[in-house]
Amino acid sequence: MVIKCRKLFLLLLTIFFSMLLVSCSEPPDEEEHEEIHGIEVAKIIEKSLLDTTSSLENVIRRKKLIAVTNFNSLNYYIYRGETMGYQYEMLKAFADHLGVALEIKIESDLTKSMELVYDGKVDVIASGLMATSKRMIWFDFSDPLIITKQVLIQKLPKNWQQMRTLNEIEAGLLRSTIELGKKEIYVKAGSASVKRLETLANEIGDSIYIIEDKRDVEELIQAVASGEIKYTIADEYLAMANKQNYPEIDFGMPLSFDQKIAWAFRKEKSNELREEMNEWLRLFSRSSISRVIYNKYFHSTRMKRMMQRDYQSSSGGSLSIYDHVIKDVAIEIGWDWRLLASLIYQESNFRADAESWSGAYGLMQLMPNVLLQFGIDSTATPEEQIRVGGKYISYLDRLIPESVTDSTERAKFVLAAYNTGVGHVLDARRLAEKYNKNPNIWTDNVDFFSRNKSKPTFYNDPAAYYGYARGEETYDFIIDIFDRYENYKNLINK
Repeated sequence: MVIKCRKLFLLLLTIFFSMLLVSCSEPPDEEEHEEIHGIEVAKIIEKSLLDTTSSLENVIRRKKLIAVTNFNSLNYYIYRGETMGYQYEMLKAFADHLGVALEIKIESDLTKSMELVYDGKVDVIASGLMATSKRMIWFDFSDPLIITKQVLIQKLPKNWQQMRTLNEIEAGLLRSTIELGKKEIYVKAGSASVKRLETLANEIGDSIYIIEDKRDVEELIQAVASGEIKYTIADEYLAMANKQNYPEIDFGMPLSFDQKIAWAFRKEKSNELREEMNEWLRLFSRSSISRVIYNKYFHSTRMKRMMQRDYQSSSGGSLSIYDHVIKDVAIEIGWDWRLLASLIYQESNFRADAESWSGAYGLMQLMPNVLLQFGIDSTATPEEQIRVGGKYISYLDRLIPESVTDSTERAKFVLAAYNTGVGHVLDARRLAEKYNKNPNIWTDNVDFFSRNKSKPTFYNDPAAYYGYARGEETYDFIIDIFDRYENYKNLINK
């Protein structure tokens, strides 16, 4: 009887939400295509009502927060090898608060993001979603990270910098919704801006010519700045960030009320992950770190200069001026070039003159004995440094036993040898075998013994021929390189 009632309840909920979706078929309040009609309502409701597994418990158990976001100059991108983005930095800060790693997945379609959340493949959607009443049917939203509104993007007069008064500047700008009549406004196809303009046209009793464009919002903002088109619509926070790149744009005309930008979570009876995030956000938002992150993306002139350069993934898709050499060497050693680039960034931030306290030098931080072994010194060109670094990686690879057959695990062994020396890696393999762990798998096997070679129990063990090592450094070294590598794979084409 209980089962029959539950099925009937779910059926009634399905009918209710299906009717609601039909009656509320306007595009959601975002710049992406975000119709959610393709997902079975019953599946979502059943998961949210009957699944007793806490998302927070899942995050803590797997020691990883998995977030889905999209790729743009505010959410997530790479600049000179470093992962950046407002959403990314906030996610990283929250993951650090939880004491877990962060994994990013890229998806711009909200339907697919929702499927990822309800299938348990991601924990949170952090792609600049507005927390609307319709979306609250589907998600548990966090407290807002940003308060924003939709604004009209238009171009300032040509000589606006020479004008003496604000009135002179604004003389040729639209400042009233009445003035939108008979104007041609470009918006991203399928976005909330289409519905907003239709509503405004009805309110002012005049026609607004809406041009739905395939380009994303940032591209349309750029088109306004270049003079290709006259008007588009964007969220105010996105307009603020792009003002740094295009000072000639104006976004002083609001087209909506204030709206909340927040993170979206799977609906749960008791959403502990959301509550933990909200509690963290209340404290974090008052911190100096929070202000630094916000100002970096919304007020920093340095960000303007960065976004105009080639070596960031939202424009040129490059990591450094050495990409062509890195790709060549990666082919020679059989690595993905983005993994090799992640190693180089880890070692030198792509600085050819970098020098460490230990005497390691150059892009790949090769020690003096390695430089000597391969016939170069500190006068070597950046290309020579990378090519010798590749030869050194191949040399280390030959010293790792052939029984390590998995290519990813093998790369981790090679990187460990690169950081700490092959002797300590072989010690860790012997310790793993002694303590009944797999000596051919780094992750959750050999890495434990490498990490703990700074402890007398392990470095005094007869299996550890090479004694003490700063194992924590090596452990973090590999995690950092592979975390960055995953970000590079998300954002940079192979």
